[in-house]
Amino acid sequence: MFNFLKKKQDDGFMLGAVAKGKAVELKEVNDPTFNSGMLGQGVAVIPSEGKFYAPADGEIAMVFDTLHAVSMTSDNGVEILVHVGLDTVNLKGKGFKAYVQAGDHVKKGDLMLEADLDEIKAEGYDIITPILVCNTDDYPAVEGIFGKDVVPGDDVVKIKMK
Repeated sequence: MFNFLKKKQDDGFMLGAVAKGKAVELKEVNDPTFNSGMLGQGVAVIPSEGKFYAPADGEIAMVFDTLHAVSMTSDNGVEILVHVGLDTVNLKGKGFKAYVQAGDHVKKGDLMLEADLDEIKAEGYDIITPILVCNTDDYPAVEGIFGKDVVPGDDVVKIKMK
């Protein structure tokens, strides 16, 4: 009878773009670990600037020693991996700077990493940046939103919540 008083349930949760650039399908990532969905579903960004921002509010779980990737858990339990470039672990941190560390609580849009994209490309590495939901199986659907230019915070992954 008083259903109109109940707040409409929004079953979608959006992850924001982590960098300025072009959002593309994971299948465009030239690495089977990412393009097969082995680590989870999501999207990739071909960055045009070397600043990488938090895709959601949450806690930083890990900043890789080589500073090329960050994992985090959003406030509602979505496990996210942001991986800057392909095989950039081999750079051993060269060209990267971290602004967060494990245990930090971040807000969507907070600066997490900086990367010298020109240096990474000069070393022969692809700068494409996958944004993955590592616990994809916990959700009815995880869908990338791609084929467009994005700025940090633009919706790029829709997660249907249970």
